Amino acid sequence: MKDLSKYKWHQMMSVIALAAVFTTGCATTEKRDMAAQLEVAKTAVADAVSAGAPEFAPVELKIAQENLAEAEKAAMEDDYKRAKKLGENAKTNAQLASAKTRAAKAQQAADAVKESDRTLQDEMNRKLK
Repeated sequence: MKDLSKYKWHQMMSVIALAAVFTTGCATTEKRDMAAQLEVAKTAVADAVSAGAPEFAPVELKIAQENLAEAEKAAMEDDYKRAKKLGENAKTNAQLASAKTRAAKAQQAADAVKESDRTLQDEMNRKLK
């Protein structure tokens, strides 16, 4: 009878140990995923800044920076799910800021070409007169 209870005790301890290892593994994976997401978000924000977002998309850039700061704060508090979600939001807003910046720069270039064409047309008209 004693042998049976020892067996059950060992079995229960094995289950508890396995659950602890599994939980630790999940937390480690969650932490790793969150850290990767934060790195992607940091890169996206840095890319937006270097592309000119402070001038062309300041609102979107500010939101991205705020999301990134909140994500880093959540990570420090070991709230990995929240940190990952905020990191995803930061990345998305930074990408939006970059896209708006590219669009604004493309519009400026198109406007410059139109102005150049207009100037050239004016010159041609003057020479014809």
